Amino acid sequence: MRGRFITFEGGEGAGKTTQLRLLVEALGARGVTAVATREPGGSAGAEDIRRLLVEGGTGRWDGLTELLLHCAARRDHLLRTVLPALEAGKWVVSDRFADSSMAYQGYGHGVGRAAVEALHEIAIGDFRPDLTLVLDLPVEAGLARAASRGGAEDRYERMGVAFHERLRQGFLDIAAREPGRCAVIDAARGPEAVHRAVIAAVTERLGL
Repeated sequence: MRGRFITFEGGEGAGKTTQLRLLVEALGARGVTAVATREPGGSAGAEDIRRLLVEGGTGRWDGLTELLLHCAARRDHLLRTVLPALEAGKWVVSDRFADSSMAYQGYGHGVGRAAVEALHEIAIGDFRPDLTLVLDLPVEAGLARAASRGGAEDRYERMGVAFHERLRQGFLDIAAREPGRCAVIDAARGPEAVHRAVIAAVTERLGL
């Protein structure tokens, strides 16, 4: 039986990495073999591309170039990591997937929905997650959380509040357009409360 594909989406500092770890642990406790992965990245080639995207100056690429790089990384990730695991009956839980390109490049950089959709049709066809969990919180709170982490992978965090407001609205619009696939979760609460909401959504939508 094919496994299930769950993605976490949301702006900077939303807690995706923490919630992914907690969900994978919870799935394991229920006897479900789950693979944790991330984007950009998740395969050797995609990790190489990741460094081009998350480090360096904010003006390093324009929005369309960013989108092309993300799509190249996403295709490699899908072919080498996601699909083989799903075909082996494992569940895959990813920190970001295609919705991030729609929000960051489509809405944040103003590339537009049509361009993002066209490139995704080329890169991944009609492949979509079984469930997308959108972790939502106010932009300034998320950026404050992200700043406390430190590290070199802060290129997107430095793009300004207006950019992050656009991508937050992008994620909410994506969820409103596809309510059957997406569940919006209030991420302003503590990690345990958010985790309970995640488990409730996974149980309701996927019958965990």
